Amino acid sequence: MLAWTIYISFLGALALLLLPKGSTTAARLLALAAAIAGFAIALVAFLQHRTGELITITRVPWIPSLGIEYHLAADGISLCLVLLTGVIAITGVLFSWNIEQRTKEFFAFYLLLIGSVYGVFLSYDLFLLFVFYEIVIIPKYFLIAIWGSTRREYGAMKLALYSFVGSAMVLIGLIAAYVAAGAKTMSLGSLAGFHFSPHFQMAMFPLVFVGFAILAGLWPFHTWAPTGHVAAPTAASMLLAGVVMKLGAYGCLRVAMTLFPLGLSSWGFHVFGLGSWRDVFALLAIIGIIYGAMVALVQKDFKFVIGYSSVSHMGFILLGLMTLNQIGLSGTVVQMVSHGILAGLLFAVVGRMVYDRTHTRDLALLGPMNLNRAIPFAAVTFVIAGMASMGLPGFSGFVAEMMILIGAWRAFPLIAVCAGVGIVMGVVYVWRAMQKAFFVEDGSAPAQSPLPPITLPERLGAAILIGSSIAVGLYPQMLLKIITPALNSPLFDGLREGGWR
Repeated sequence: MLAWTIYISFLGALALLLLPKGSTTAARLLALAAAIAGFAIALVAFLQHRTGELITITRVPWIPSLGIEYHLAADGISLCLVLLTGVIAITGVLFSWNIEQRTKEFFAFYLLLIGSVYGVFLSYDLFLLFVFYEIVIIPKYFLIAIWGSTRREYGAMKLALYSFVGSAMVLIGLIAAYVAAGAKTMSLGSLAGFHFSPHFQMAMFPLVFVGFAILAGLWPFHTWAPTGHVAAPTAASMLLAGVVMKLGAYGCLRVAMTLFPLGLSSWGFHVFGLGSWRDVFALLAIIGIIYGAMVALVQKDFKFVIGYSSVSHMGFILLGLMTLNQIGLSGTVVQMVSHGILAGLLFAVVGRMVYDRTHTRDLALLGPMNLNRAIPFAAVTFVIAGMASMGLPGFSGFVAEMMILIGAWRAFPLIAVCAGVGIVMGVVYVWRAMQKAFFVEDGSAPAQSPLPPITLPERLGAAILIGSSIAVGLYPQMLLKIITPALNSPLFDGLREGGWR
C-alpha cells in the first residue's frame, strides 16, 4: 500500500497537467487531495507497523541482467520520514494557496518532487534509490527558477550543480560497491551483508558520505542551502528544509554508514589530532552548527536568518550520525522529523505570512511596521516556532537535541560542549530576529495601509505543524518505538560490530 504514496503523487502531477488552462481552484484542490491521500496512506502504515519489522512493499525484476530490482521496502526509520513528507506535502499546498502564476504547473512540479522524495525513502534497491534521488533535482530546480524571488536563477542553478556533484560522488561509490560485491545485485540488504575489504570501505565511505552530506548542508559544502532557501517560493523552501535536506542525511545513514561501516574506524595515525573519518565529520558538523548560528546572528534579511538556522540545525543531525551510539542515532532520526516540521513552519511564517504581505525581508524595515499588531497570528506563530526551534521543553526540538547531546557527550565530550554553545547561540539569533521583525521598541511607526489578514489555509497549515511538533515533544515514544528496533536490525550489524554501543 505504501507504494501508492509515490503513484498518487505522480498521477496527481500528470492529472494537473491535463487540466484546462485557468483551472486555478481545481489545481489547488487536486494537489491538496493528492497530498492528503499520500499522508493518509503513510499514517495508516505508520500506525500498523510492527516494531523492528522490515516491510517489503513490492519487489519485481527491473533490469534482470544487472540484478537490479524495483524493490520498495520500509522500516521504522523510513516510515517516520515518509510520515514527515506527508505532513510537509499537505502544509506546503496550504501555504501555496495564493499561487496565481501557472498554478497547475507549479503544483505538478510540487507533486513530482513529493513523489520522488517518497521514492527515495522507500527504495531498498540502491539503483532505484539513486534514480528517485536524481528525479528530485528536476522539479526543485524549476520551482525555484520559475516561481522564486531573490536571484532565483542563480539560487536554482547553484542548488542543481551542488546536487549533481554530490550525486556523481554517490554514483561512483555505488558502482564500486556493486562491482566489488560481484556485480550481481544492488539490494541494500545484500550489499550491507557483503564483507568489503577495510581499505575499500575506508576509501568509499568518505566519497559516498560527502556525496549525500552535500544535500544535508555539511560545512563547507553548505552554501547552496541559504541561497536556495531565500530564492525559493514558500512551499519550495518548506520542502527543501523539511524533506529534501533529509534525503542527504538519510543517504548518509542508510547507504554510506550501512555499506561501509569500517570506513568509520581508526586510520592508525593522526592528522591535526584527527584519527578517523568519524572525527573529521564530527568536527565539520560542529563547525556547521557554530558557523550557521554565528552567520544567522548577523543577518539583516529575515529569510537568511532561517536559512542559516537550518544549516546549524542540520549540523546536529550530522553530529548525531557520528556518535555511533543508539541514543545519538535515535535522536538523529527524531531531529530529522523535528527539523522538518519546525523549519517548514519558520519558512512559512517568513515567506508566506510576512514577505508576501510586506514585500520586504529586511529586518530594519519590518520592525517599524508593528507586525505584532498588523498580523498578530504571524507573530504568535513565529514565537511558538522560534521557542520550539530553541529547544523549549514540550516541543520536538528539545527531545531530539537532548538525545543527540547525550550521545555526543559519550562519544566526543568536548564537541558536545561546543554543540551546547551552538544551542545557546540559537536562542540569541531567534530572539534577535523575533524582536526586530515583530516587537519594535519605538512606538512612533509611520502610517501604513492595513496588511491582508492571515487566510484560513495558512492558519490550518500552521496548526498542523505546531500540533505535530507538540505531539512529538510530549510523546516521542511514538517515533522511538519504531526507530530503535530499526537501528537494532541486521541491516546495522556492521556498525554494531565496529563498536556501536
